[in-house]
Amino acid sequence: MQDEKAFLTELSNPKTQNNAFKMLLEQYQKPLYFHIRNIVLNHDDADDVLQNTFIKVFSNIKNFKGDSKLYSWMYRIATNEALTFLQQKAKKSGISNEELQNKSINNLESDVYFEGDEIQLKLQKAIAILPEKQQLVFKMKYFEEMKYEEMSQVLDTSVGALKASYHIASKKIEEFLKSN
Repeated sequence: MQDEKAFLTELSNPKTQNNAFKMLLEQYQKPLYFHIRNIVLNHDDADDVLQNTFIKVFSNIKNFKGDSKLYSWMYRIATNEALTFLQQKAKKSGISNEELQNKSINNLESDVYFEGDEIQLKLQKAIAILPEKQQLVFKMKYFEEMKYEEMSQVLDTSVGALKASYHIASKKIEEFLKSN
């Protein structure tokens, strides 16, 4: 993508806004979808959250101050939207977030968009036992191969804390996989 400042100017200019937003969609739709999908696990839910994410990005782009990179800001919105979606879905169903996650993992087997095998399902079950923050860190590092510095901007956490979370999460997952 071109110079970020110039691009932000295009996004805030009514004459160039639609074209600039189209470029933003083209560049970030896929990576944000997979980021969200890693959190919500379900294809249709990920599509809904992605749509909400881009609506928020579009309606709040004028408030973006440039304190972080644009993609970090969008990933933060996507992460918050996905977590909020899961909380609301659990609340509507009258179950805990953990129960919702276990239900989602069990539904992965019948999800036509899930390309994993038995080992991937086992890994998802192992990830589900982690606290929310460790899940996010593990998924962003393991599945998305995101750098700690990028994660730090998205999750607003220090690099050291992220490295520790990833290490602890990896150990817990390893233990789970050995014992199950």
